[in-house]
Amino acid sequence: LVVQLVANGLDPQTAVDAPRFCILDGSQNGKIFIETGFNEDTVAKLARYGHNMEPNVSGHEREIFGRAQIITKDRETGILAAGSDGRADG
Repeated sequence: LVVQLVANGLDPQTAVDAPRFCILDGSQNGKIFIETGFNEDTVAKLARYGHNMEPNVSGHEREIFGRAQIITKDRETGILAAGSDGRADG
């Protein structure tokens, strides 16, 4: 989510709604679970590089991606913006 906010400049709700990935065991060679909606060309390219991919995770299986609520504050204006995950109650 931080990448979506900082590197991609998305607002909090758009960042929370964006498809996610997860390396469930946290290891360097762990299986990469990809939520439905990820760019298919990107997933295919990562697989060609030798990554162990599990694409199109959907439904209740998405619980592995966690839940998110984000609040940001514009440093210049003080305006708050928020996003809440529609994947679960929150």
